[in-house]
Amino acid sequence: MIRFRGRVRSLGLPGAVLFAVGTGVILHVRRTLVRELRQLRRVAGAAQDAVLRPLPSRVGGLGVAAAQLSAERGAAIGGDLYEVVATEHGVRAVMGDVRGHGIGAFGTVAAVLGCFREAAYDEDDLGGVLRRLERALERHLRREHPASVAEEFVTLLLVEIRADGEMVALNCGHPWPYRMGAGGVEQLAPADPYPPLGVFPLPDVLSTVDLGHLPPGDALFLYTDGAQDARDARGRFFPLSVVLARVAREGPLAPQEVLRGVQSALVDHSQGTPADDIALLVLRNDGFMPPGVRGPARTATTHPQPTTHL
Repeated sequence: MIRFRGRVRSLGLPGAVLFAVGTGVILHVRRTLVRELRQLRRVAGAAQDAVLRPLPSRVGGLGVAAAQLSAERGAAIGGDLYEVVATEHGVRAVMGDVRGHGIGAFGTVAAVLGCFREAAYDEDDLGGVLRRLERALERHLRREHPASVAEEFVTLLLVEIRADGEMVALNCGHPWPYRMGAGGVEQLAPADPYPPLGVFPLPDVLSTVDLGHLPPGDALFLYTDGAQDARDARGRFFPLSVVLARVAREGPLAPQEVLRGVQSALVDHSQGTPADDIALLVLRNDGFMPPGVRGPARTATTHPQPTTHL
């Protein structure tokens, strides 16, 4: 029975049967779609863990913590990347940001990370690692996006932390990191970066830049530009340096605590979902570097990188 314009009209037996069947079909389809959506999210999460695998809490004498916030609500996959490995040359880390976000950028993330995990061990210097990444990106884009290869790019920051705490880096269009310690919070910006990887060919000569020293107890904070560009409801940018200074004042620079403080502030500032993917990485010098992780005997090349206007 249904009420229509103040009068009760009978559906009749055939109508009632059709109504019941139709309702059952709709509910079945809805349950099926919900199950498939959950399965897709599980698959996406598994793919994310396989490619952007969770980092251990310690790598080569450094305390480590990392996290990612996706710009797509409910998504497990984003366009940011990071990795930290202990090699005979020192601990090497990469932080990168693929143009775009979500599933469309995930193939490029996989290509870059897969190459880094091999090159970081094989190459004697960061310049060799970066050239390997450039070739891997070019191959991937020509295979997967031949029509728009010129429009795709990745910002990258490569950092090498040696056994004595000395740090060198190569930067391709990426935000410079912050050093956090007893003396306060300082953004390290020793030179203008190269263009993002994929925009122009790398120059013939690549010169690493000196990031200074990371004393025991101090931390290096790496991030993608989604963090500093996050806006609140009034359009104000996220005050990253202010938040880092507050976190540093509130307690010891335990990587997970630093990460938790920044991540919580970001979620509050952007009201839950940022406009762009965000990746955060904290590396703290715990004061002990295993014998297998040694700094190279050579002196780092610290010539400034050229200024390039895009």
